[in-house]
Amino acid sequence: MSPANDPRLRRRTTPEKAGTPEPAPSSTPQPTSGSTSKVLLGVLSIAFSAYVVYDKFTASTDHTQAPLPDAYALCSREGAHPQIYTVDPENPRAQCLLVHGDKFLSAGSLDHVQSSWHETSAGRLQVRYLEPGQMVVPGLSDSHGHVLEYGATKQMPLEGTSTIEETVARVRAYIEADPDILSDKSKYVEGWGWDHTKWLLEEWPTYNAIEADPVLAGRPVVLQSKDGHALWVSHAVLQAMDPIPDAVEGGVIVRDSAGRPTGVFLDNAQDLVIRPEPTYKTLQKRFAATVKDAHAHGLTSVHDAGFNPISLEFFRRYAACPTQIRVYGMKYFDETAAYWGDSFRKIIRAGNNRLSVRSVKIFADGALRSGGAALYEPYADNPETRGFMRVSPELLKDVIPKFMADGWQVNVHAIGDRANGHVLDAFEAALESANVTALRPRLEHAQILAQKDMARFGDLGAVIASVQPTHAISDMWFAEDRLGPERVKGLYAFRSVLDHGARITLGSDFPVEDLNPLAGFYAAITRVSPEGTSPHGPGGWFPEQRMTREEALKGMTIDPAYASFTEDILGSITPGKFADFVVLSKDIMAIPSTEVLSTRVVATFMDGRPVYGSI
Repeated sequence: MSPANDPRLRRRTTPEKAGTPEPAPSSTPQPTSGSTSKVLLGVLSIAFSAYVVYDKFTASTDHTQAPLPDAYALCSREGAHPQIYTVDPENPRAQCLLVHGDKFLSAGSLDHVQSSWHETSAGRLQVRYLEPGQMVVPGLSDSHGHVLEYGATKQMPLEGTSTIEETVARVRAYIEADPDILSDKSKYVEGWGWDHTKWLLEEWPTYNAIEADPVLAGRPVVLQSKDGHALWVSHAVLQAMDPIPDAVEGGVIVRDSAGRPTGVFLDNAQDLVIRPEPTYKTLQKRFAATVKDAHAHGLTSVHDAGFNPISLEFFRRYAACPTQIRVYGMKYFDETAAYWGDSFRKIIRAGNNRLSVRSVKIFADGALRSGGAALYEPYADNPETRGFMRVSPELLKDVIPKFMADGWQVNVHAIGDRANGHVLDAFEAALESANVTALRPRLEHAQILAQKDMARFGDLGAVIASVQPTHAISDMWFAEDRLGPERVKGLYAFRSVLDHGARITLGSDFPVEDLNPLAGFYAAITRVSPEGTSPHGPGGWFPEQRMTREEALKGMTIDPAYASFTEDILGSITPGKFADFVVLSKDIMAIPSTEVLSTRVVATFMDGRPVYGSI
């Protein structure tokens, strides 16, 4: 592919369309340790009965807390509408939940949970009550995120800039704020989140913009794009990479008119970039930053979409420590390495059910935002290309059946309709040698689906669509220009996917999008921006593709549990399952959709103990 024909080298010389808003940050307030006391409820002064008392449960941000009783109940107040959504089809709403140790013992009326407790013990049962308007849901899960990468973005966030110069200024401010980095020009400077599609002049940056700043000039600088599909590096990094190959299969080295690398590397070409490996201490800081934000937003489980060797080793060590988040990891597939599916030992529910690595993550194509999604037909805004596959269809048909025959769940990043079609072909090929239904293969993103391929979800019977609703309201502003008026109807077509028999599980792709699961819930049920707008008006972008609230809640609870083989222990408030649950300030199943994003997480519990907030 020549630079002239590459859609990712296009320059947009006009401002964004009038009336097209920038995505706003989540309106959910960011809790701090100082806010914990503000959400404590008043303490009842009278015991409910001889066997029922009322106590205060708290958790501080450093995870030290007052001891909790071994058993307690949390209830809607007498006479109030049941406020506990169990996501258990046999008992969908309950007045109370009962925790004993680290598990749910019962859910139902107060009389029912009291009876359940008395059958187990003659001891006293403590009862707490929800405030009016609050609700309880099972612990929330994000089915597609990047744990350590999110933590890295907290160090130098680059999202939200409108020009190359503004982005460079943020990097300079970061350097100037750190005396160690400022005084040592040999230290690598890394950041994440720049998005050229949001700049007033939509163009790829170059190393010249970095070298033009006197503080940055001469330093090794590596900046990751918002979607994770591009790296922007300084001249010092380019020199360290010399010699740079002419081309990389499944990637692009952006070059100037003279053929010289400009400092931007896309998709597989990113592997050429040299940067130091982070220390274990650095990874610990990144992990802690992610966990803190995850708990503040009600997340108790995350699916990490791509363990490279460094992150895999970190999480092996992590599993041996007492930690407060459940991680389902996907081991990264390197197409240049030898097949390892028959030799690598899977990790299943290690570290007190905190870590599993029993799936492989394969990248089939690039991203729509950067023009790398593999399409059946050429891009509408650049007919010279139809994107590219990062892994050939032949290799997919070879390795996917092998991994599945060796008992691996196979999760494939597939954005374009052509990429999704090739992956479905490989899943069908696996039917000859593996029990596909038992292995629950996943299409990660499943963004653009041709009608002929949507129908194959039902035929295969077990393929999971792992989707990110916030991508839909981010991409809706440019999607039709890129895909055309007909093909765009297959983009983020959640309702069509469900109607064709697929199971949908929701994620955010953090740090590409906000990790707040309520942002995904809102996007799934409204298909409008946080400001209430869309290219099709306030009714939503292709509103016929909206999910119901019940479907969206399942997509954040029981369906991610199913997609990670943990539905027997997680995903619903069901007796015998681990007592992971979240208290929300509003009932998101009943309030107007405009209030969803202002809903706060009051408390997050894991194994029956608070890891954030209080009740």
